[in-house]
Amino acid sequence: MKSGKLVAAALVAVVALGALVVAQDTAKKEHIIVTPDDIKWGDAPSSLPPGAKAAVLEGDPKKEGYFCMRLKLPAGYKIPAHWHPGEERVTVISGKFNVGLGDTLDESKTKALPPGGYFSFPAKTNHFAIIGEETVVQLSTLGPWGLTYVNPDDDPRKGAATFKCAKDG
Repeated sequence: MKSGKLVAAALVAVVALGALVVAQDTAKKEHIIVTPDDIKWGDAPSSLPPGAKAAVLEGDPKKEGYFCMRLKLPAGYKIPAHWHPGEERVTVISGKFNVGLGDTLDESKTKALPPGGYFSFPAKTNHFAIIGEETVVQLSTLGPWGLTYVNPDDDPRKGAATFKCAKDG
C-alpha cells in the first residue's frame, strides 16, 4: 500500500512540475499578431537560389525550437533536389507550388499545390520545387533549419557552411 501512495505522490509531483514548466514557458511568450502589411521582406537564406525573398514571422530558423518563415518565390524559380535535417512543413499562401520527390529536378514528377495546399516531409527526404507564377509559402516547423543539395554543384553557396536568415539584415 505504501508503494502505491509513493507512486501517486511522485505522479502528482511530476504533473505539478510539468504545469510549472508550461506556466514559465507561457509567461515568457509574447503575443504575435501579423498582418500582410506588417511583413518585412528581405533576401532569402543564401542556401536558396538567388531571387527569393524571406520574412521570419516568429522564432529563429538558426536555433532549436519552433519558427515560422515565409518565402516569396518569383515566377520561373527552381529549387534543385535537396533535403533538410529536420521535418519540413509548408503551407502555400498564394500562387502555386510545384513540389516533387526524388534526386533530380523533374517537372513531370511534381504535384501542383494551390493556395491552402500543404506538405510535410520527414527529415532527409530528397525533394525539389518548380514555381510557375509568383508564390508565397510558409514554413512552420522546428529549427535549426538547413538545406543540403543532393548535387553539391547546385548549392548557390558553393561550399559555404552557414546560411544567413533574412532577419539578420
